[in-house]
Amino acid sequence: MSKKLTIEDLKKIKEKAQADLEARSAEGKDKIVVHMGTCGIAAGARETLLAILDEIEKRNLKNVVVTQAGCIGLCEYEPLISVEKVGSSKVLYKHVTPEKARKIIAQHIVNGQIVTEDVLSTE
Repeated sequence: MSKKLTIEDLKKIKEKAQADLEARSAEGKDKIVVHMGTCGIAAGARETLLAILDEIEKRNLKNVVVTQAGCIGLCEYEPLISVEKVGSSKVLYKHVTPEKARKIIAQHIVNGQIVTEDVLSTE
């Protein structure tokens, strides 16, 4: 027989669910979008995504949300990532290898300096 849940058990479950939702919320956080269309994946976007997630975890960055999107029609520049810091314009980076992704996290996300040599466009 399974144990019956108490009011305290339910409160703990609710608190955990709310914390999980807040962690996924992009409001007031820096945003990184990894473009993962077929062309992006073929060009190495999966490895780029894993490097971004690893670097964010290593640096314990809680103010960053990472999401995935499909192809935006710029296949020759894949892997592409978009970075939007709170209060700043969106920056689209091209040919983002795992090494470049780590550099973008360090310079753009942490220090607020755009990595100009890898920029395709800004909005």
